[in-house]
Amino acid sequence: MRVALAASVFLLGSLPLVGQTPAATPAPAATPAPAATPAPSAAQPAQVENNDVGFSYSLPSDWENIASPNARTVAVPYPELMIKKGDACVEVVFTAKRGAPASVVVVTALPFACYGQTMKPGDLANWGIGAAEGLKQTFEVTDPVQGNYMLGSHAIWIERSRGTPKGHAYSGDAFTFETACTLLTKGAVCWMTMAADWHSLRAFERAPVTLDGESFAALVPRNSFVPGPK
Repeated sequence: MRVALAASVFLLGSLPLVGQTPAATPAPAATPAPAATPAPSAAQPAQVENNDVGFSYSLPSDWENIASPNARTVAVPYPELMIKKGDACVEVVFTAKRGAPASVVVVTALPFACYGQTMKPGDLANWGIGAAEGLKQTFEVTDPVQGNYMLGSHAIWIERSRGTPKGHAYSGDAFTFETACTLLTKGAVCWMTMAADWHSLRAFERAPVTLDGESFAALVPRNSFVPGPK
């Protein structure tokens, strides 16, 4: 059975992401004004290091790191083998956006310690295909192509497609969606992007990544995306 990760994570780029600051309450009469509130700290770098699964990933400085939403309930493959936390084991561990209209990058992870079993190499395609198919709940997806490549000893499954939001008037060009997934020693991970422009897609692909302690200059190296047969 294929995993179907919540496609709604891609909608973060089109939602209001900065909360309004409430108006200050006036101090009572004859009460000294409170000390000035320190300026907020600089924005967090758009990067993630996840020791539960064993990877890191870093986007350029023009991406905005967004606090991941609360844990979502999503479906995972092979539910009949679930124990304890079940489908809650799949987590959105990183979300970032760039530009307007927003391009979005989301990283989801499945720690095997929570899942209760270790996925095998033969499970990779089902894990990746299910993650990519989640987009169809929210977007009209066309022209999907799939590929496979290696980063060191790690096999990567990848799919690229085009899409527009369902049920909403949209006059711009279609978004490019790309999903890359792999299996690590301690878990499974998928990197997903909704790219509004070429620069955002390239930033997603060229971002450095570590997998089980091995460092690589890019998540998707040049010339490694080779579409396979449909």
